[in-house]
Amino acid sequence: MATIEPTGQILGATVRGVELARPLRDADFGAILAALGQHGVLCFPDQRLEGSDLRDFSRRFGHIQTSVNGLFQDPEVPEVGILSNVIENGRPIGLADAGQDWHTDMSYNTTIGFLNVLYAVKVPRRDGRVLGATAFVNTRAAYDDLPAELKERLKDMTATHDFNKFWDKMRLRPGSRREPLSEEQRRRRPPVSHPIFLTHPITERTVLYCNPGYAIRINELDEGESERVLERLFEHQLQPKYQYVHRWTERDVLVWDHIGTLHNAIADYGPDEHRLMKRCQVMADRIFDPEFARAAMSVVS
Repeated sequence: MATIEPTGQILGATVRGVELARPLRDADFGAILAALGQHGVLCFPDQRLEGSDLRDFSRRFGHIQTSVNGLFQDPEVPEVGILSNVIENGRPIGLADAGQDWHTDMSYNTTIGFLNVLYAVKVPRRDGRVLGATAFVNTRAAYDDLPAELKERLKDMTATHDFNKFWDKMRLRPGSRREPLSEEQRRRRPPVSHPIFLTHPITERTVLYCNPGYAIRINELDEGESERVLERLFEHQLQPKYQYVHRWTERDVLVWDHIGTLHNAIADYGPDEHRLMKRCQVMADRIFDPEFARAAMSVVS
């Protein structure tokens, strides 16, 4: 049976008592879903997974998005992406994304992202210290603390999110192996708009859904005012009091909720300090169906 151990910090809990290589009991799945809403980031330590196991666990929550360019995927399980700085036979075996800066995966989609599911295969260390942590922001707490006048002003406004902003910014990073997107790839990921404030489908609490990685414009404001308000929102939500840091151990599975968090991969390791993760990106195509969450959590024992 799944047991949930909160970190006592603004985000995070450890889940014990489940082996993700086996099908989840309905009660365990419901407990995990409820814990995601409450804690935002869940760690399942000491898991031993094949790519197919990671895929099967992930798609219990929704459909899995694959890469825009078809690269850096598990050759046997294309739903599983590879994040890695490892080079084999002169070729990278994964997408090296160290130093991504703050963002919310898949906010650039018409159907937004729900989860990232990462499995740690290799974790870098130096002098016994774990490197390559992942930092998170609690977007519910960030919304709660916004001034009342700003909440009122922005309550019906939307922001445009653009995949190209993040991709092009990452290509400028030292050591980046990202190729330019083709015109066809750009057409497949056009800019989209989402409300700045969203109601979380599990908790029914309001979150601030406007991240520095992809948000480019508040549509209802002129360009200059949009830039000023976006900077205010970004500065506000990145305050340390809203942040939580996960330090990895091999065989951790980390699941986090894109609706309730932002994240940032910390680039404090070098090219010879190897980090390798397997990842599934789950879309929010099921979680906004009220029956899905209600039915899942109703069987929690």
